[in-house]
Amino acid sequence: MLMFAGPRRPLEASEALDRVVREHARAAILVEGWSDEAAVVAWARSCAVDLAGCGIVVLPVGGITNMGKFVSALSAPGLAVRLCGLYDASEEFQTLRILERAGLGANLTREGAEAAGFFACISDLEDELIRAMGPPAVEQLLEAQDEIRSFRLFQAQPAQQGRDTHGQLKRFIGTRAGRKIRYGSLLVHSLAREQVPVPLRLVLAYAMVVGTASTESAPEANPCCKD
Repeated sequence: MLMFAGPRRPLEASEALDRVVREHARAAILVEGWSDEAAVVAWARSCAVDLAGCGIVVLPVGGITNMGKFVSALSAPGLAVRLCGLYDASEEFQTLRILERAGLGANLTREGAEAAGFFACISDLEDELIRAMGPPAVEQLLEAQDEIRSFRLFQAQPAQQGRDTHGQLKRFIGTRAGRKIRYGSLLVHSLAREQVPVPLRLVLAYAMVVGTASTESAPEANPCCKD
């Protein structure tokens, strides 16, 4: 049986730096929160990728307001780690400016950010996962987790009447930190490989190329995922 962590405090930039140094990481995937970390780790597991063995760490920054601190700390001179990550499309302007200040490009566009290893989610990774799976299949997953009754009660609340099922599912999954982390992993494991959102596939592939220092593979090739 898979075990999942409950609510966790945000990671500090200094802790991220310590982890990178301690684990001799060659690539760091920056994500918004712990549920995103769970999704990346689950995808790596589905691909039979040993993140630690490949020199890859996944670091939740705790939101866009903290992204700059993490990028700055992990861009320190002498630190041999390449950064990549996921960000929400709604926060693209702030993200691109942070990457520019870190010297990862100038006048960056989304395409430029992708070349630097950062990929946009519409509107966030959780939304991408629910959209990829489809609301009916997500409801089946809730039923398998004995949470469908709770979801039906949640749907009946007045505040949920203006939302479609997709929006209700997203809100329900996000109502508890522990549940959000748990479903970050469960949703990924429930998807066929071809259903997994493109940003998630690309960021792991990019980190794999950087982590293994491959000169023969491109991020789009997704060298970690082969049938």
